[in-house]
Order: sequence, then structure tokens, then C-alpha cells
Amino acid sequence: MTDIHRADSARVQPPGAAHDLDELSTVQLVERLTDQVAGLVRTEMTHALTEVKDKGTRFGIGAGVSGVGVLLLLYGFGALVATAILGLATTLDPWLAALIVAAVLIIVGSVVAAVGARRAKNALPPVPEQMADSVRADVDTVKEGLR
Repeated sequence: MTDIHRADSARVQPPGAAHDLDELSTVQLVERLTDQVAGLVRTEMTHALTEVKDKGTRFGIGAGVSGVGVLLLLYGFGALVATAILGLATTLDPWLAALIVAAVLIIVGSVVAAVGARRAKNALPPVPEQMADSVRADVDTVKEGLR
């Protein structure tokens, strides 16, 4: 090992220790930059994956709730068909009861479907927006540091 390399390696301190940047060699500075950029990329990717998973979960819940609403609407329309049949075949009492049940199912199904659709819409697009903003801020900071 040459004297220059020994002097540089003697100045290397453990990570987290305070460094006087004027004392670090170019190689050490480039190594630190490489390590910091790699750490930053890993952190941003972890945040992006977390954000996409969260949005996917919200979308799935919204779609499931909408599915239940649609199912209730189908039952409501089925009850309306039964109401029309009963209305033609019998007197007022049976079809009026079926009409009331159909109306309640349609109202409840419409509300549930609307709530589910709103939740699904709020979860889209499943793009990691926070991560993208964070990366933009990081790039801006690096650009300012290079000036």
C-alpha cells in the first residue's frame, strides 16, 4: 500500500461519524455519494411499493363494496319482476308488500354502490404520487447543490 492510500484509509471514519468534507479524498467522496444514492433509491422504491399496495387495497375494498351494491340492485330488480307478476295475478296486498321490499332493496343497493364507486375512484390512479414528489424534490436538491 502506498503512503497516500494509507493516509486516506487512516482518515476514513465509520458511517455516521462527523467528517470534515475538506479532508476526504475524491474517491471517498464518490464512494459516499454512491452509497447515499443507492440508499435513497432503495428508500424511494420501498415508499413507492407501499403507496401502490395501499392504493390497491383501497381500490379492492371499493370494488368489493360496489359489487355488493350491484348484487342488491339485482335482487331489487328481481323483486320488481316478482311484484309485476304478483300485481297481475292477485289483489293489492301481496304485490304491495313485494313493491315495498323492491323499493327498499333498490334504495339500499344504490347507496351502497355509490359509496363503493366513490371509494374506488378515490384510490385511482394506483401510481405512487408521494414517491414521485419525493424524487422530484431529491433531484431539485441535487441540482441546487451542484450550482
